Formats: sequence, structure tokens, C-alpha cells
Amino acid sequence: MSGEFYQIWVYLSTTPLLGLTVTLVAYQAGMWIYTRANLHPLLNPVLIAVVLLVGLLMVTGTDYRTYFDGAQFVHFMLGPATVALAVPLYQQFQKVKKSFVLILVSIVTGSTVAALSAIGVAWLMGTTQETLLSLAPKSVTAPIAMGIAEATGGVPSLTAVLVILTGILGAVLGTWTLNALRIKDWRARGLAMGTASHGIGTARALQVNEIAGAFASLAMGLNGLATAVLLPILIGLIF
Repeated sequence: MSGEFYQIWVYLSTTPLLGLTVTLVAYQAGMWIYTRANLHPLLNPVLIAVVLLVGLLMVTGTDYRTYFDGAQFVHFMLGPATVALAVPLYQQFQKVKKSFVLILVSIVTGSTVAALSAIGVAWLMGTTQETLLSLAPKSVTAPIAMGIAEATGGVPSLTAVLVILTGILGAVLGTWTLNALRIKDWRARGLAMGTASHGIGTARALQVNEIAGAFASLAMGLNGLATAVLLPILIGLIF
């Protein structure tokens, strides 16, 4: 069996299929552990997949470019997957319609607080301006965040890492934080998760409750738009 595995690895390592295969296997392993642990947030499948992939690439000495040659297919599917989040939102459209103004106010407030709090904490820690600008859009989905960072003087690749870390932290700690704050309304919980931790937080919200998932989907989309509009203005005022 080990010989067969070695032969498969040798074959995959010479093709772009390597990145795609190990990504799917790592995520499936994460889902298996997550399911067996009764969806415990600390065992988030994205977090497990990232740890497994980083470990595998380090052990095998595989460089990131080789890995991404195959993994870019997964990256491509992020677009259709994001659009698919409109389905639960459509199913809860009447609830969204009733509270749309409050939702907009909440998301704009959340977007502003997310950016300013990140900049403030990092500034107190003595971070460079380039890092501050890379950190500011951390709460929106990666393609938008990287575009904002590039336009405002940040480092898009650093922003991408910070976006993923933010999403994982939101998915892991979000439920506990909202419980500690005694926020029981699924609409509010979903808005918080989607605004603070974009797609990964939205995925977690969908697993917990369908109403929370729908509102998280809405928050993720609108937060991306709000951050793209407001953040360059805030940065212009601060710097």
C-alpha cells in the first residue's frame, strides 16, 4: 500500500493535479474530523486543511508556485460558490426586506469598526504603515480585500493571509463570542459573522442556522461593497 501511495505521489508531483488533489484531500480530512467532533468550532475544517497543507508542503519541500498550479482550480470555483450563497438569502428575502435599513446601518458600522479597530491595535503595536494598510481590509472576502490593499498601498499577498486568518478566527471563536454577549437573534448573529469574517464565517453560520447563514451571506456581500467605498476615504483621513 505504501508503495502504491508513493507511486501516486510521484505521478502527481509531476503534474498540476498535485495542488488540486492535496487541497481536496486536506479539506475532506478536515470535514471528517469536524463531523466526528460534532461540528466543534475549534476543529474548523478550513483550519485543519490549512495546517495539513502547510505541513505537507514543508515536509515535501514543495514550493507554493508548484502547489498553486493545481490549486488555482479551487480558487476559480470560489466565484460560483460565492454566487451560490444568494440561494439561502433568497429564501429569507422577506425577513431581509423588513429590516433592510437597519441591516445597512449595522453593516456600515461593522465595516468601519472592523477596519479602524484593526488599524488602531496594529498601530499601538508599532506596525509599519504598509502593514497597517494591508491589515485594514481583513474582514472582507479575499479578492475584494486584495484589490483594496493594492489600491491603498498595502501588500495584497499579506492581505490575503490576514483575510484567511480573520475568517478562521471568526469561524472558531464567533459562536462563543456571540453566546458570551447573549446575542440570540439569528439575524444579528448572521450579520455579525458575515461582516467580521466574510466567507469562512458565513460557512460556519450556515452550518449553525439557515437564517443566520442567509444574513451572513448578505452581510459578506454588502460589507465588501461598503469597505471598498469607505476604507479609501478613512485611510485618506488617517494617513
